[in-house]
Amino acid sequence: MTSKPEDKKADKKEDTTGHIWDGIEELNTPLPRWWLWTFYVTIVWGILYTIAYPAWPLISSATPGLLGYSTRAEVAADIQAVNQANAEIDARLASADITEINADRALQEYARNAGAAVFRNNCSQCHGSGAAGAKGYPNLLDDDWLWGGDMEAIQYTVRNGIRNETDDTRYSEMPKFGEFLEETEIDQVVQYVRALSDQEYDVELANAGAEIFGDNCASCHGDNGTGDREQGAPDLTDAIWLFGGDVDALTETVANSRFGVMPAWGPRLSDAQVNAVSAYVHQLGGGE
Repeated sequence: MTSKPEDKKADKKEDTTGHIWDGIEELNTPLPRWWLWTFYVTIVWGILYTIAYPAWPLISSATPGLLGYSTRAEVAADIQAVNQANAEIDARLASADITEINADRALQEYARNAGAAVFRNNCSQCHGSGAAGAKGYPNLLDDDWLWGGDMEAIQYTVRNGIRNETDDTRYSEMPKFGEFLEETEIDQVVQYVRALSDQEYDVELANAGAEIFGDNCASCHGDNGTGDREQGAPDLTDAIWLFGGDVDALTETVANSRFGVMPAWGPRLSDAQVNAVSAYVHQLGGGE
């Protein structure tokens, strides 16, 4: 007598993992051979890749790989190719009189585009991506310039910076008046400065502060508080404040002074890059 197919199926015992949930057993079904071989191939490929290319991190570098490939070298080659393509116009830009760049349309457009890249890489961290500045960092979009906003003045500032360790840097220093003025006198001069800029002020304190201002501040900011670009002294009569124009900010400024520093970009950038970023900043809207 031959057994029925149903009987053979009943007699066959399926291999299980031994896991049971609510009476349901988990079958131990082997993975397809094609999947296993694909998995093994990826393992072998991964090992070969880490041998051929940079992969394993070390203390100060990574394994170089047998093929000697380097993403840094590839980027450097791309940069060199671009520099070679722009070598001629870069030379023209580097040797050009900064005041004559705008007279050459092709040079002007190249300077602006190149200057935008230089600005984003080196200047936007302080002045902002849109050059609108922040507290303590000048807004380059307006026409309020501590040291002058024409092309030559901007170029000099970019090249030599402000209050750094180079010999030709722009330099000015506001005294800490808190070291030799009384608190009442500081309050008085603060109110006078607020009066100069048409802000709310205490009339009695401001009147007393006028004399203190004349004795201590006018030598730099001028008798009328309009500032002096030769010294980098800001105009106190407008509504533009680098560190804030409220009572607390002005009190801090008068008592402890401010001393912002800008790097000298001349040693770090090429002449072409200095001229390019100067032209770019000049055309942002506030250049004179």
